[in-house]
Amino acid sequence: MVEMHEIVPGKRFDRYHELGQHAFGEKLGLYIVVPQQLIVELGTCIVYMITGGNSLKKIHSTVCPDCKPIKTTYFIMIFASVHFVLSHLPSLNSIASVSLAAAVMSLSYSTIAWGASLHKGVEPQVQYGPRASTAAGNTFNFFSALGDIAFAFAGHNVVLEIQATIPSTPEKPSKKPMWKGVVLAYIVVAMCYLPVALIGYWVFGNHVEDNILISLEKPAWLIVLANCFVVVHVIGSYQVYAMPVFDMAELFLLKKMKFKPSLFLRFITRNVIVAFTLFVGITFPFFGGLLGFFGGFAFAPTTYYLPCIMWLVICKPKRFGLSWFANWFCIIVGVSLMLLAPIGALRNLILQAKNFKFYS
Repeated sequence: MVEMHEIVPGKRFDRYHELGQHAFGEKLGLYIVVPQQLIVELGTCIVYMITGGNSLKKIHSTVCPDCKPIKTTYFIMIFASVHFVLSHLPSLNSIASVSLAAAVMSLSYSTIAWGASLHKGVEPQVQYGPRASTAAGNTFNFFSALGDIAFAFAGHNVVLEIQATIPSTPEKPSKKPMWKGVVLAYIVVAMCYLPVALIGYWVFGNHVEDNILISLEKPAWLIVLANCFVVVHVIGSYQVYAMPVFDMAELFLLKKMKFKPSLFLRFITRNVIVAFTLFVGITFPFFGGLLGFFGGFAFAPTTYYLPCIMWLVICKPKRFGLSWFANWFCIIVGVSLMLLAPIGALRNLILQAKNFKFYS
């Protein structure tokens, strides 16, 4: 994706769908890329909405354990209120400081998560076996876990939009600093995820919560701090994924629906999108199930195989060469993820919804 951003001399593909149009044609490129990208970005925003609400609820229950419980719905609504304000910032450049804070927070709360787990020690009677009691259940859980992994490593969907904010000249093309950013980002991702996964499973076994910070109770001040970090992180990340949606929606209304550009149109469009993610988040607040479903159904195509197909179409690497084999391997893995992960996640969502009381 980074290499293809300026693959045509004198032109920059600042949006995913622009690269898709170059690879597949004007109309077909839009039909292939835009629906997938919208599902990815809206799905991510919905998951972040739920995460922010759950973290606020955990902060409240930890600070005031004797207080009357408040519905998760209300905490998600409180989290959403921030985005009804931030969403009216003009561009990704406007939220650069928020994005930087989000990256720092991510590393911080992940460190607290595995550090507090290590300090707590292994749970008595911890179990490391599969969660399900049947072979079918374990298979579906495995499929859902594949979706979780796909969701975790899926920054590709906004990489072109981010690269578009970097100045570029023939002497200093944008791909050079962008490559450094990508490598650093994945180092940080590894530093965040691997210790949490290994230590969290070692301490809690197969009873660990989808969000490990929900499993932890002590020390209270540290758990509150970590959840505050999570809230800051998902506020910034929500905006990074929402901005391209705002952009596409406003472009559609202006070019296709012939609306006149105005602050009122911008205000209504962005508020409607935030309200939509809020509604879905409070209606289906299943963090783990949605993670696996969106990871497989939407993230696998835009992350694992669409970029590879574009590379094969645009760059035409030597047949049966290393690049050709590597891209086809990713395409096969991506298609497998897209087919299998949603099946397991959908089953988990159905099981979770069985005893769930809506808007509780």
